[in-house]
Amino acid sequence: MSGDQVWVAGFGDKDVTKIDGFSGATPLGELAHGTTFDQLTSQYSICDMFMGYIPGSIGETSTLCILIGAVILIWTGVASWKIMCSGVLGVLCMGLLLNTFGEAAYTQIPFWSHLLLGGFAFGIVFMATDPVTAAQTETGKWIYGFLIGVVAILVRVVNPAFPEGVMLAILLMNVCAPLIDHIVIRQNVKRRLSRVKNK
Repeated sequence: MSGDQVWVAGFGDKDVTKIDGFSGATPLGELAHGTTFDQLTSQYSICDMFMGYIPGSIGETSTLCILIGAVILIWTGVASWKIMCSGVLGVLCMGLLLNTFGEAAYTQIPFWSHLLLGGFAFGIVFMATDPVTAAQTETGKWIYGFLIGVVAILVRVVNPAFPEGVMLAILLMNVCAPLIDHIVIRQNVKRRLSRVKNK
């Protein structure tokens, strides 16, 4: 804690197997600060990203484990598969849009890689599907999830100082969930009233 030298377990003995962990930029942070996707994949394979053999916080690494959790949540009826699927669609659509029209290097990373990097998979499976704060109507769930995906990638790519945007996207959509449900319900009421008038 004090002194003029830094001590790290293992380095004095030249035995690096004693190191428990280290702090550094995650792959998503590296991409946000100028590393190209090709440089990243030379260091970590796509399989490494999917399995979780990359640096990152818990919930930011193993997409496989997150998918297992998603299956359990859907099977038990706790989480909505509609929110998860529409969130993935939102990410893919926004990623494709940025790949097509974006000029910055960060907009050119493959659209599907957003699903493997960062905390999006964890957020869309475990946080966006919270039954209390998410949209309650069936159509609203599709809109809610899709907008989370779109906003998450917008924040992630457009603002390089904030390489992860999934939590902000979820919080924004949690605020908008009652409005989404209100609009969906009002549209249903209008449709039903027009059917009654036409009879």
